[in-house]
Amino acid sequence: MGNTDENLVSDILAGDVEAYAILVKRYQKPIFNLMIRTTSCEEDAFDLTQEAFVRAYEKLERFKPSGRFFPWLYTIAMNLALDFLRKTKTREIKKTELYEMQKDLSEGSNPSKSLPEKIDAERVNAVLQDIPLEYREAIFLRFHEGMSIREVALSIGISVSGAKMRIHRGLIKLRRLLSIENSQET
Repeated sequence: MGNTDENLVSDILAGDVEAYAILVKRYQKPIFNLMIRTTSCEEDAFDLTQEAFVRAYEKLERFKPSGRFFPWLYTIAMNLALDFLRKTKTREIKKTELYEMQKDLSEGSNPSKSLPEKIDAERVNAVLQDIPLEYREAIFLRFHEGMSIREVALSIGISVSGAKMRIHRGLIKLRRLLSIENSQET
């Protein structure tokens, strides 16, 4: 069989435990990035990433072969992240996660970008930190990960219309914060 997510899941369910290592390697970075954005602490992010993969492995028989593996895994990870925030009683994400988000966004960026474009991207990233996690993740999945609205909905565990609303409201909050920042600069 090939190395598609679906084939790997079938192999794992048939007893090939080693096939799970391929899935972990494939999705370790985006799950870790979610956790570092949530916790702003590498140690907590590593622990939560590991826990997400353990939980996914334990629930693998519930994965529907008709679906895509990454949104299913991301839902598990997102629920862990939200549980972590509830337990630590902090909905405020620290500014230190800006570094990781900037790094993520710059990895796919064009090195010939003009300075004003880079400054604008940094301002957007900085302002994103002031948006509640549920909106920020919807925007991040849609525009950084390139997921469809349906995939965003599946990943977050909400309806398609709920995903559209989160993205829309998140963008409104982002625009509002950017316009406030712009008016303070002038």
